[in-house]
Amino acid sequence: MAHSAIVGFGVYLPKYRIKISDIARHWQQDPVGLLASLGVEEKSVPGLDEDSFTFAFEAAQLALETSGIPSSQISAIFVGSESHPYAVKPTSGMLVSALKLDPFSHAADLEFACKAGTAGLQIVDSFIRSGQVKFGLALGTDTAQGKPGDALEYTAAAGAAAFLLGPADHKDALCRVERSLSYTTDTPDFWRAADEGYPSHAGRFTGEPGYFAHVRETLRAVVERWKIELSELDHVVFHMPNAKFPMRIAKEFGITKQQMSVGFIVPTIGNTYSACSLIGLVSVLEKARKDQRILVVSYGSGAGCDAILMTMQKNGKALPVDAREHSYLKYDEYLEHSGALAA
Repeated sequence: MAHSAIVGFGVYLPKYRIKISDIARHWQQDPVGLLASLGVEEKSVPGLDEDSFTFAFEAAQLALETSGIPSSQISAIFVGSESHPYAVKPTSGMLVSALKLDPFSHAADLEFACKAGTAGLQIVDSFIRSGQVKFGLALGTDTAQGKPGDALEYTAAAGAAAFLLGPADHKDALCRVERSLSYTTDTPDFWRAADEGYPSHAGRFTGEPGYFAHVRETLRAVVERWKIELSELDHVVFHMPNAKFPMRIAKEFGITKQQMSVGFIVPTIGNTYSACSLIGLVSVLEKARKDQRILVVSYGSGAGCDAILMTMQKNGKALPVDAREHSYLKYDEYLEHSGALAA
């Protein structure tokens, strides 16, 4: 069966940031202690006129531009998010129209907490492998919610990542998707009912047996089923709810800081939920070298993991300077916790 490959990618982050220390001071908590426990210095904040659809559009538009593939040739799009703008009206359908994709497109919105974006990547990969489509888009996009005063407020961020996949033998194929697997259980560590504005969580229970148990089992399956050694991988990207969790699981499995460093983006943007591990992957794709291998392991509360193994077909390519500025990977506007722009 033929492989698929990433032929284009894009990212979008809102230009606004807020420092974790400012949130802590507002709630009269210790900013030094919070920074030490989370390892996150600041997070992205959406503008008043932004939502997960506008994020997805910008990221997907950039993926199209970097690929050079006409949008009319794309006939699949899957959008993962915890914060679709409408309860009943597909984000994916709006994107088919806004991006001018082939109207005869397979399109669907996905939800699986923070792994919905990687689930979309798996689906598009399968469509291409089967020969049903030639090109497809997979996106993770979120305006992550955290109830004021809740622990989530310190890390819940906003952003999107998009990947255009095509056949691995395409002349512009950048990174081949080798294989993937998923691990799923019914673990109630994080939830939000349809009529609730903010999610609830089980406090420390979200760590173990939530994040750690699932990532641990997934990594064991990667080693046993795929017959690879984690030490042989060049880049590893985990879901990053904070800076501590992924580093702890990496240390447990002998994964080095060098293997983690390129995709470790959470300290300066926070947890962008469905886009989190995918934005880390974007960072790797910009810098990785030909033949290097990449492992992405996402995690979604509720709960499950996706593991995706990839190999670079050529040297990575950085997003154009003007595109990086447009995507607000460079920024200088900070908010105070009241919402006012900082001086």
